[in-house]
Amino acid sequence: MTATIPVVHHHRAAIDRKQAVAGIFVMLGLVDIFVFGFLADKGDAVFTFTLNGAAVSVPDLSLPPGPVSEGLGALSIVLGLLYAGLKLAKLSRRLAATGVMLAFIVSFLCWCDAGRIPLPFVSLMQTTMLASIPLVLGALSGCLCERSGVINIAIEGQLLLGAFAGAVIASAFGSIWLGLVTGSLAGGLLGALLAVFAIRYLVDQIILGVVLNVFASGLTGYLYDQALVPYENRLNSPPTFNSIKIPVLGDIPIIGPILFDSTIFLYITYAAVALVHIGLFKTRWGLRVRAVGEHPTAADTVGIRVLFTRYRNVILGGLVAGIGGASLTIGSVGSFGKDISSGQGYIALAAMIFGRWTPLGATGAALLFGFSVALANVLGTIGCPIPSDFLLMLPYVATIIAVAGFVGRSQAPKADGQPYVKS
Repeated sequence: MTATIPVVHHHRAAIDRKQAVAGIFVMLGLVDIFVFGFLADKGDAVFTFTLNGAAVSVPDLSLPPGPVSEGLGALSIVLGLLYAGLKLAKLSRRLAATGVMLAFIVSFLCWCDAGRIPLPFVSLMQTTMLASIPLVLGALSGCLCERSGVINIAIEGQLLLGAFAGAVIASAFGSIWLGLVTGSLAGGLLGALLAVFAIRYLVDQIILGVVLNVFASGLTGYLYDQALVPYENRLNSPPTFNSIKIPVLGDIPIIGPILFDSTIFLYITYAAVALVHIGLFKTRWGLRVRAVGEHPTAADTVGIRVLFTRYRNVILGGLVAGIGGASLTIGSVGSFGKDISSGQGYIALAAMIFGRWTPLGATGAALLFGFSVALANVLGTIGCPIPSDFLLMLPYVATIIAVAGFVGRSQAPKADGQPYVKS
């Protein structure tokens, strides 16, 4: 009898979660119908798909907000009922969740744009990709660290130091490539501090990460006031990377300008996602890293150097996050400002958790959060009826909803956050 109790509790929890998710689907469907459908302003929502000067022109898309939102809301309710009543495979559950989410987003966009300035879809997605770069790289940093068993709360600090170092070095030496490398090294340096204190001195990793974030914020803020403000032209006016359009691919309508006409940081992000995913799940190195994160004692028994693996991965994660930080300055605004990362390190951490500690899942979650950032910027330009202060809250609200409502029973690596002392 004792052995069956955990099984019964697990089964009951799974049923409760299933009903909760189905309820969320139905609730979002009702919002689509009664808010975005019935309360939509008169006039169509118009979406444009062509940038100025594009070789190929794509016709605009006009949608009546009421009927579209009501139809999508009904679809979400049906998916919710099917989710609750049927035993669906994992792929089917994910497709249902994706369908409901897309239905909600489309309904929301139609409601916002009804009778207003046409919404530039390509520009929205371009901004999404740019806003997602530090989030994706920060989430990959978290994957590298936590797959080896070290919690990395210090992503925010790594982004900050990377942004600061990239801006200062690029300004002082006039080389954006040197700024990129230095930004990465700055993130790696903070990763090394995290590794030493967490692995060598066994400091609580969550508290340590918060302390390192405060340290990075205070250090960069102090140096900004003392050096960057009085010597702005010399130390805080870096050049920025220009967009690089990939021949042929960059001319593809809609997806070309979004995916293949951007700065070097986006292409570095593509490579980083592929390398981390292949490295963790397709190579012997990745197998050893995951073994250290799951069962360090067993890994040590078969000859894997547990502490060395953790040191290497935490520093490597810092290097990756540092590139994301550099993208905030020499890849975007062209100057450093206090706390320029604005909590993106924490959002990246949430993306990693939402993505279930996998590079591809974390990337998908980071793109979702990046879309919320871009949406807040674009909706402010088309006269959306939502106040601008609430639009600025979108990324953080999306983070809370995603982590609290959709992560569920996902499990971190078993040894995540547990110091290893070799006997």
